Amino acid sequence: MAGSALAAGAAGAAAVLMLGLAASGAAAAESQRIAGVADASALAAADAASGAVPGDPCARAAEVAGAQGATITACAVDGLIATVTASARFAGLPVHATARAGPPP
Repeated sequence: MAGSALAAGAAGAAAVLMLGLAASGAAAAESQRIAGVADASALAAADAASGAVPGDPCARAAEVAGAQGATITACAVDGLIATVTASARFAGLPVHATARAGPPP
């Protein structure tokens, strides 16, 4: 009987650990996804700022982020350099990433 209780406890602990690791991995994956959205949005804004594509740079960034399920919370263009912050929610918590794009120095 004591062995059964010990085995059940070990199985329960292993299940809790697995759930925690799965949630942590999913959060890390979402963080990387938002970083990619911020990068793509900053590139789109920099392209618009340089005249390579028509349109307002920040509107282009918002269009790219929206297509990937995120929003732009900050967008600044200084000459040809665009700095963009993209945001989304994961498990009810906000996830943010900032990226900058433009010509090399």
